[in-house]
Amino acid sequence: MTTDIKPSDHARRPVLVLHGGGGPATVAGLAQHFSSAEAPTLAPVHPGWDGTPRPDWCTGIDDLALTYLHLLEDSDLTDVVVVGSSLGGWVAAEMAVRDNARRIGRLVLIDAVGIDVPSEPITDFFALDPRAAAEHSWHEPDRFYADPATLPAEELARRQGNMATMRLLAGDPYMHDPKLMRRLGRVRQPALLVWGESDRIVTPEYGAAYAKVFGNGRLEVVPEAGHLPHIEQPDATFALIDAWLRA
Repeated sequence: MTTDIKPSDHARRPVLVLHGGGGPATVAGLAQHFSSAEAPTLAPVHPGWDGTPRPDWCTGIDDLALTYLHLLEDSDLTDVVVVGSSLGGWVAAEMAVRDNARRIGRLVLIDAVGIDVPSEPITDFFALDPRAAAEHSWHEPDRFYADPATLPAEELARRQGNMATMRLLAGDPYMHDPKLMRRLGRVRQPALLVWGESDRIVTPEYGAAYAKVFGNGRLEVVPEAGHLPHIEQPDATFALIDAWLRA
């Protein structure tokens, strides 16, 4: 995975956008937002998602983190803003604790998983039926729920494949790295954690605990949004991120 984008080619910081378990379509709006502002934007598809091949050595979130750090190194990118949604936020956090070359300038984690907060357990997404998944994920579940019986076979296969890859990479231990919380205290890059007020997969209280772990972390809550605030409330979400990046 390589790119010809160089930091000197653009006045704006380069941006790496990392999707969650739902696949690259869930962060398409984020990628478009940054690229439309003339920021060099990378939005890769994780190995194993949307039918892409997964190498045998890619068996955990740490493998994704190292893959994307190598991408930044091979592309000679520095001062990168890494934006991760859900599982992608976990990847971003794992990148930060391994960023010995200081390629990352800032982090934006959107309703990220990745740490263990005993008082705020992560909902077992694998145990939810499609309707319950919508209820936990969205502020307005009726607006976004799709009955599996109405979906084309190709779309069902895509979703099932993504779920299988997510289970393999993040199912045990479930959706977290037991060592990550301790390691994040050494991360000095500024981190913005954006959270949907109505997220029932990982609650805003979970997000607050996550933000406190960083050496320089800040939590912002988006009203009337669930696990994907950049989809339910894009204007509010983008405004928070842009204001923070300008500061």
